[in-house]
Amino acid sequence: MASRPVHFIWMLDCSGSMGVNGKIGELNFAIREAIPEMQQAAQSNPAASLLVRAITFASGASWHVSEPTPVDQFSWEDVHIYGGTDMGAAFKLAAGALQTPPMPQRALPPVLALASDGQPTDDWRAGLRAIDATPWGKRAVRVAVAIGDDADKSMLKEFLGNPELEPLQAKNPRQLAAAIRWMSTAVVKDASTPKVDDGAKPHVPIDVPSMTKGEDDIW
Repeated sequence: MASRPVHFIWMLDCSGSMGVNGKIGELNFAIREAIPEMQQAAQSNPAASLLVRAITFASGASWHVSEPTPVDQFSWEDVHIYGGTDMGAAFKLAAGALQTPPMPQRALPPVLALASDGQPTDDWRAGLRAIDATPWGKRAVRVAVAIGDDADKSMLKEFLGNPELEPLQAKNPRQLAAAIRWMSTAVVKDASTPKVDDGAKPHVPIDVPSMTKGEDDIW
C-alpha cells in the first residue's frame, strides 16, 4: 500500500530579539543537528512519507523552504533576523498550505511546529483563526517552544489549542536543542502513525520532556 504524506511545517521567529545571546544561531544549529534523527524517525514508519517545509516571520513572513521536501532530501540553510514578530502573517501562510488542495485528502494529520522568543507584533489571532478554519488545521498536531523568559507563553498555549498541553520552555542552548529534537522525532512518530479514528485530532505524545532542568539559564 502506498505511503501517506505527513506535512511538517516549521514556523520560526526571526525577530531582532532572536539575535540576542546568539539565539538565532542556536536555533539553526538545533534544527540542523535534529535532521538525521528526524530522518530516522520517518524511516521507522514506511506507511508514512514525511515532507518538510519552513516559514520564517519577523517583519512579515515568508517561506524559507517553500516546497514540501522529502525528509531524506532535506537540508537546512540558516535563517537570519530581519525585524518584528509578525506571527499572524506566518499563521496565514501556513493556513494556505492546509487547504485541500494543495493538501491531499489522503494525507495524515500535519505537524505545525512553532518556535518564538517574544510577543507577536501583528494580529496573530486572525492568523490562528485562518488555521482553525481549514480542515487540516483543526486536525494538525501542534507543538511550540518558548525561547527565553520573554516569550508569550499564554499565546503559545492558545496556539496549541488543547488546555492539557503547555509549550516547551527553553532557557539555554541545551534545552532548545532538546526541544527541537523532540519536536522532530517523537512528534513525527505520533503524527506518522495512522489512528483507528483517522478523522479525530491526533494526540501529541505524552512523554513531553522536562525543559526546566540542566545548565544555568542564560536567556
